[in-house]
Amino acid sequence: MKALLAFSAALTGFSALSLAMDRHYEDYKGRGHAPTAALRRWMQLGGALGLALSLWAAIAGYGSAQGWVFWFGVMTVAALAVALTLTYAPQRIVRLLLSGGALLGVSALGSLASRV
Repeated sequence: MKALLAFSAALTGFSALSLAMDRHYEDYKGRGHAPTAALRRWMQLGGALGLALSLWAAIAGYGSAQGWVFWFGVMTVAALAVALTLTYAPQRIVRLLLSGGALLGVSALGSLASRV
């Protein structure tokens, strides 16, 4: 369950970080649109927290030695998914962000339930 948590947090984090950039936000919303300063900061903060949560889940699930290696692999797959979405279907990046967030919630609940 920690692997799913690590992946969904990385996917959500990279999606939020990509939308914080002007170019990707314009690809999603259309030319001439840019995120407001407040929205940009919230997306940057959310993306950073998502990647930190992903690191925590990887280390908690696989230990300190293998967790780092697993985390880099998870980040690679999540970044590839976001990059391909932005390349071929930039309007669907918010859908990827929301589905990653939903998967993150489900995996977090599953991880908490397996602890009890």
